[in-house]
Amino acid sequence: MRRAVHRAVHHINTATPPHRDRAVDALRALAILGIILGHWLVTALVADGTTLHTTSPLQHLPRLAPISWLFQTLAVFFLVGGHVATKSHTSAQAQGTPYTHWLRTRLTRLFLPVAALLTLWTAITLTLLATGTRMETVHTLLKLALSPLWFLLVFAALTAATPLLTRLNPLWPLAVVLHLDLIRFGLGGPQALGWINVAAGWLVPYTLGAAWTRGELERLRAGWTLLVSGTVATAALILWVGYPASMVGVPGARISNLNPPTLAAVTFGLAQCGLALLLRGPLRRALRRRPMAWAAVALVNLSAMTVFLWHQTAMMATTATGLAAGRLPGLHTLPDSPAWVAARVGWLPVFTLALLLCRSAFHGYENRRPRGASREPRPRTSPQPPNSSAQAVRHA
Repeated sequence: MRRAVHRAVHHINTATPPHRDRAVDALRALAILGIILGHWLVTALVADGTTLHTTSPLQHLPRLAPISWLFQTLAVFFLVGGHVATKSHTSAQAQGTPYTHWLRTRLTRLFLPVAALLTLWTAITLTLLATGTRMETVHTLLKLALSPLWFLLVFAALTAATPLLTRLNPLWPLAVVLHLDLIRFGLGGPQALGWINVAAGWLVPYTLGAAWTRGELERLRAGWTLLVSGTVATAALILWVGYPASMVGVPGARISNLNPPTLAAVTFGLAQCGLALLLRGPLRRALRRRPMAWAAVALVNLSAMTVFLWHQTAMMATTATGLAAGRLPGLHTLPDSPAWVAARVGWLPVFTLALLLCRSAFHGYENRRPRGASREPRPRTSPQPPNSSAQAVRHA
């Protein structure tokens, strides 16, 4: 067994092109895993009689807000996404690849896994309704299962707009977020204006990724500037302006930093992007010295969308299965004590096992080519090894 693992690790390492930036894949993997762990830690499904409803330990234990600083890593994902999409589009232009073919290639890997998720949850919903499950419980489960889709829709829209965004200065969308928050919170304007920040807020790290591709963020000074300025601005907004300390939504809170994104969420994202840029060099060196770590990063990237889409389902499947044994601490009980947090940490390996089962069942959709793809024009590229290990080291 150990010998087979070493052979697989060696193959993935040697199949990786020398010019591939392993730090990009590492940052993407860290961002995805951060989001998953964050959701598992701050989302609780509480059994209340015959219904399930969601709550959060951050609602009952506000001192745990720093947990959200560690695991709310969406800005890093948009940073990497902007960098990879800009680089890919530039390469496609140089090779004469039509925009429509480039976009279809980029979006196929995003949305084929979505079809599997929607199909299964349609069947689950119909079954629950047919068996008399309360509508409140069905709504709760559907909301959790489909919550990752908002992220994919925003990411897909920014990807489609990449040709228009490659030269956009990140200060412009940052200014939009600033002025909209001023109107909403300072001047008493309509709160609905905040939904513009769903695009503008995530445009900031996405366009930073484009600037990274252009070579404008290579110096350490750029990373330090983003990290320090983003940290100082976020601290000031929390301490003196009144933005929430939590970087994720908290049930019952008057203001959510994430739904829609606020100025505090965006400045926090700037700090995260700065840290990510500073970590590029150490990550490159570490992953070249440690093939086992690189293999793990490559495999996470191979199923990134699958594990992202199914991680809430894995948590809910564990919760539903556990109900057969009664209301279990950290799984069905109210998250209002440190004991709940300790119990929830103990459930993380079980959630991981359930997610691995989901990954085994559905990861094929992430790498499946759509019908008719072979008839479309394709740019000439150098051949890659014809096996799953080669897939693991390609750009997502």
